[in-house]
Amino acid sequence: MRADTGLILKVVTFAAEKHRNQRRKDPDASPYINHPIALANALLHEGGVTDVVVLCAALLHDTLEDTETTPEELAHHFGTEVQGIVIEVTDNKKLKKRKRKELQMKHAPMLSTRAKLVKLADKICNLRDVASNPPPRWSLRRRIEYFDWAKTVVDGMRGVHPRLEALFDATYALRPAARRWKRHSKPAVRKPRGGRRGSQ
Repeated sequence: MRADTGLILKVVTFAAEKHRNQRRKDPDASPYINHPIALANALLHEGGVTDVVVLCAALLHDTLEDTETTPEELAHHFGTEVQGIVIEVTDNKKLKKRKRKELQMKHAPMLSTRAKLVKLADKICNLRDVASNPPPRWSLRRRIEYFDWAKTVVDGMRGVHPRLEALFDATYALRPAARRWKRHSKPAVRKPRGGRRGSQ
């Protein structure tokens, strides 16, 4: 246990350094490191996941995608198991956002069990953020679309961890409601009794 604690602290320090100049998109521009820490917390304290490799990968899950970290660095400092999971959940930033989202939906069922756990926690935490503290420039439509896309990704991983999936479903229930706009119609003109048209 002491060795695991030391490793996790090492990972947190590494991730905090890599993300030191980054902020989340919420109105408060929260430090980015809050996000991977939230993932690890959700996995351990809410999902009951104690696999230290999964927890480390959760803390590092955005380092390849959003920082200058290399796969070789991850393997050197934290081993090939952690490295492999992070690679699995990393999007190719050279692709357009729409294509990356399509690939997440396509690849979700093919992820390893450990990578699915990290991906589930990521979607849970992201939806919580969008529900409670969305980016200022995100329209209602964009928030709804994000919720629905995340659900499609998670649906491709069903069966891997019922407890985390239940947490996701509870979070998805926070999905913003679409507003219904009623068209303003002209008031109907009542016809006078006897079938005669009234004067206009």
